[in-house]
Amino acid sequence: MRNSPPAVVAMCNHKGGTGKTTSVLNIGAAAGLAGLKVLLVDLDPQGFLSRMVSLDEPRPEASSAAFFSASFTKSRLVPAAFNGFDVIPASRALTKRMRMLNRPTDHLWVKESVMEYDSYDLVVLDTAAAATVFSLGAMVAATLLLIPVTPEIQPVHGAESACESARIVRKTLNPDLPGPHFLLTQVDARKRAHHHYGHYLRNRYGHRVLRSVIRTNAALARAYDSGKTVFECDTRSRGAQDYANAADEVLRILGLTLAKV
Repeated sequence: MRNSPPAVVAMCNHKGGTGKTTSVLNIGAAAGLAGLKVLLVDLDPQGFLSRMVSLDEPRPEASSAAFFSASFTKSRLVPAAFNGFDVIPASRALTKRMRMLNRPTDHLWVKESVMEYDSYDLVVLDTAAAATVFSLGAMVAATLLLIPVTPEIQPVHGAESACESARIVRKTLNPDLPGPHFLLTQVDARKRAHHHYGHYLRNRYGHRVLRSVIRTNAALARAYDSGKTVFECDTRSRGAQDYANAADEVLRILGLTLAKV
């Protein structure tokens, strides 16, 4: 039994369609396959992660909306178990809660709630593609901010907007948050723009751009459509290889020991 806080990865990009939720699911699955105890938390009111794993919308008190209540205890919110990881799903109640959360201290709710799950090695937080109290709260809770970014102009702008949010969070609420890291996703080597923006990110952010990249891959599309991880769909696919490599790199950054997937 662990008695120390888990490592927490916030997965953020202020632009949608960058493979953010797919990365939460498959990095979490890879870490679970490597022997770590993993918890995924859906903080997106639209609940894409919850739907990807075929979870029906729960009651608000059985969802991540419960984090934003003074009466929250982890005994009241038991994660749903999957093959290799657990999930706390989202509910539409998050939208109502968001309208009520307008104090600076409301950014602390996620951190205070997540720290109660100290039996886990790793917690990965999925967020909406916007600067909301939930995405900022995820950054406050994080020991690592990971920004999935497709190497195209709008996703890069969204990634750099998330960087600016992280800078503000680090200055005001989480001084221990290191500089964000980037994961290149949906990379198509045939596209000139992907080469251009990939080089731009590596030239500007250096080692904070992961060496691992997630290439376009049919197995990832099949996994998305079937509500499975890429490892369940095809362990030999390049999608599985790419996410295994990305997970290994992320966990080494966090200082977590794991066996090879």
